[in-house]
Amino acid sequence: MQNLRMTIQYDGTKYDGWQRQGNTKNTIQEKIETVISRITGEEIELNGSGRTDAGVHALGQVANFKTDSEYDEEYMLKEINRYLPKDIRLLDLKKEDIRFHSRLNAKRKTYIYRIDNTDFGSVFDRRYAMRFNERLDVKAMKEAAAFYVGEHDFKSFCTKKSMKKSTVRRIYSVDITKNNGIIEIIYCGNGFLYNMVRILTGTLIDVGRGRINPWDIADIIEARDRGRAGFTAEPEGLFLKSVEY
Repeated sequence: MQNLRMTIQYDGTKYDGWQRQGNTKNTIQEKIETVISRITGEEIELNGSGRTDAGVHALGQVANFKTDSEYDEEYMLKEINRYLPKDIRLLDLKKEDIRFHSRLNAKRKTYIYRIDNTDFGSVFDRRYAMRFNERLDVKAMKEAAAFYVGEHDFKSFCTKKSMKKSTVRRIYSVDITKNNGIIEIIYCGNGFLYNMVRILTGTLIDVGRGRINPWDIADIIEARDRGRAGFTAEPEGLFLKSVEY
């Protein structure tokens, strides 16, 4: 038996998220599983490094699967990409130790959130950045983001789907840049809760437009109350950049 690890790039615009669901076949996981099953003649189950919501993209999602097939990695990579939709692509495929698990062995994840804060909005970024019309104070956003760094209980920044497990996570860094009206927020942490990056971002946007003071972030974290944080930013601006092991 082989345990194969893949790095996946996808445009999540038209999909119902990463994870296979009972009420839809339009998920990234199911599309890839269907293709691999066709090639190997086996029922394949992918283990993803984590879920991405409907409309969220990935530059470097990681998943693994086990197979009794003896096809080599190069052949499998070409054949899988041959049959996948054009908005899903495998960047690599390689053998791992039989015990490797994409989610359980992940040590660090990096997400990028893109905000179109230009005067009129970019035609070409409309699927890959959240459009926000009000001019944002990036300096204030950076001051606020500094409070996210470290190990905290991020209960204020997640939805109820996360409440059955620990809401403590460690964020290693939050970097914010603005170029030609496009704001990019890069989050690096040991893990993220359901909708956490989008809520962290919505809160920073509320800081940028003056609805929340930067120094209030510490109190919002301490409150462990979702109602104290900002709104949930739209999915199209979010990219899973990379997963480290």
